[in-house]
Amino acid sequence: MKEYTTTRQLMERYSVPGLVLRLGVPAMVGQVFNLLYSIVDRIFVGRIPGTGEQALAAIGICAPALTAVSAFAYMVGIGGASLMSISLGQGNQRRAQQALGNAFWLVIAIAVAVTAVLLPLHRPLLYLLGCSDALYPYAGAYFTIYLLGTVASLLGVGMNQFLLAQGYARQGMIAVVLGALANLVLDPLLIFGFGLGVRGAATATVLSQCAMAVYVLYQLRRPGMPVRLRPCRPQSALCRRIVAIGSMSFLITLLDNLIIILLNIVLRRYGGAQGDAWITGATVVQSFLTIVFCPSQGITTGCGTLFSYNYGAGNVKKVRQSFLWVFVLCAAYIGLMELAVQTAPAWFAGLFLQDETLLTMASLCLRRYTLVLLGVAVQYALVDGLTAMGKVRFAFPLSVFRKLVYLGCLFLLPRLGGVEAVFYAGSLSDLIGAGFSAVAFFTVVWPRLRRELEAMKPDPACQNRPERV
Repeated sequence: MKEYTTTRQLMERYSVPGLVLRLGVPAMVGQVFNLLYSIVDRIFVGRIPGTGEQALAAIGICAPALTAVSAFAYMVGIGGASLMSISLGQGNQRRAQQALGNAFWLVIAIAVAVTAVLLPLHRPLLYLLGCSDALYPYAGAYFTIYLLGTVASLLGVGMNQFLLAQGYARQGMIAVVLGALANLVLDPLLIFGFGLGVRGAATATVLSQCAMAVYVLYQLRRPGMPVRLRPCRPQSALCRRIVAIGSMSFLITLLDNLIIILLNIVLRRYGGAQGDAWITGATVVQSFLTIVFCPSQGITTGCGTLFSYNYGAGNVKKVRQSFLWVFVLCAAYIGLMELAVQTAPAWFAGLFLQDETLLTMASLCLRRYTLVLLGVAVQYALVDGLTAMGKVRFAFPLSVFRKLVYLGCLFLLPRLGGVEAVFYAGSLSDLIGAGFSAVAFFTVVWPRLRRELEAMKPDPACQNRPERV
């Protein structure tokens, strides 16, 4: 079968369920490999003779700040890719080209600015995040080297969204796998072979991100790419639109980090002498949720072009089908993970812990936190689908409502049932958040969106005009 050469040909050749599998599964696999960056670093760093525990703790101190830095890449990548796909759906090839070019310059500008601001301020920032004098030599070294690779990191992650948006999910997956495998090879070589310790871990990560960025930029520059990366003049209006669409993913990342910090504060306050043990249990829960949420986000990111392209084309039927089948794929994966953790929580806890007392406590935490995990599939399908169409005013309240419910439960439950009850906050917010999102979507959001789509009348001449390669 002849390969498609344009996004329109891809959308016309396959059914929506087929496209969800074709685009969502490779992106999901890519996110699984993306987890290897942090996991591999921590595995090798923890085995550094004599200083492994301190170095591992130092990486944990750096993690929230580095996650916030990466959020800029997703902000520009998701915002720009959505705008590009909407433009393609409208038959506006020129605007799609401009969206890609402006996103490229925007990523570079943000990366340079972040590096310039954080490098001189990294010491007080790390101490603000909980660093001590004993940990600073390791945290400072890791954080500084990582920051020096910010341009490559943001380019690789941010611009990879444009491969996914054009239907090149396999190439997007290869980009992530390439970086993860490079990191897997370089980590032991630099940490132990060259004796660089935690500096070697940071250097390996930066070099791996450079490899990913080079591959992504090569793919976007090659002649066969439907929307090819070309030099263009930055336009402030387009940059503002990109940021407006992508800002939600950035804000949600910051809120998630804040929630983790507040959870630890509550557990320490109500946990008494076992406060550290309960925080360990919460860490295991968050590690498991990362295994669940990252691949799920890969599905919705890979399928984002289904929403944005068909929205731009005014295709009500395919937008509706996209919501349905993205939910089905997310629900299949998340439901499987929920069943597994409810059946064998000790197995998942055992991936991170060896102490029997902590294993029992962490297993209890996992079971209580994930009772209604399937509700997250509703959130991913609706919130990320609306974001891909640029409907942030609808998506943001749906996402924030669930987090507000979580915060309310976080502070109320320990007063009613003690520290153990805190872990029901996840299940209650999943249940209430999913119910609220579904009701709000079907009664308020979808009727308005359907009327808007039906009112859109794309120019037939524009729709039938071949896209330029």
